[in-house]
Amino acid sequence: MSEEHIVRITNIESVTHDVRRYQVEKPQGYTFKPGQATEVAINKEGWKEERRPFTFTSLNTDPYLEFTIKSYNDHPGVTNEFGKLKVGDELIIHDVWGAIEYKGPGYFIAGGAGITPFIAILRQLHKDGKLGENKLFFSNKTSNDIIIRDELARMLGKNVLYIITHEKNSSYLTAYIDEQFLKQYVSDFSKKFYICGPPAMIEVLTATLAKLGADTDSVVFEK
Repeated sequence: MSEEHIVRITNIESVTHDVRRYQVEKPQGYTFKPGQATEVAINKEGWKEERRPFTFTSLNTDPYLEFTIKSYNDHPGVTNEFGKLKVGDELIIHDVWGAIEYKGPGYFIAGGAGITPFIAILRQLHKDGKLGENKLFFSNKTSNDIIIRDELARMLGKNVLYIITHEKNSSYLTAYIDEQFLKQYVSDFSKKFYICGPPAMIEVLTATLAKLGADTDSVVFEK
């Protein structure tokens, strides 16, 4: 029988124009590893069975659970409904399961909300003083879409590179993460690669990295 907990939302903060951070109660004995996820539903009539996977962006040592969720307002789905929630509303969370796990130094490649599985991993490495030379390539349509930009800059310094795809005159690098980009910005293809973003992006990058000499066993992506 699967685990199920009803938890109350204790805090909601805006992160970007369409992304919010939700802190919720943490059930006693509930544990996870950075990069892991659970299925979440909204505890309201008509939504209780609408379970969606979300990664924890808090650390396991935090006294609360945190989810960083982008609301897609173009259709009346679960994330759109999340945008209407208030402190005191309830969520239903389930078993913890593996998404992306840290397996050693390398390159993190994220597209938009695909950064979320990396947030807890990077926060934990930073807390433990083990970020080292891990690098993050973070692609977004516009500069306003960049999730936790300031925190990433504080943690990673020169080792975070923001890439913008749909904005003219951006102060960030305007490009796509493609073969040319990887040749220019990856200095060691024997390191680990962590990829999360739209399925098409994962598929293309995995093939491109293999072509450029990366060991396909060293490419970690959200399944």
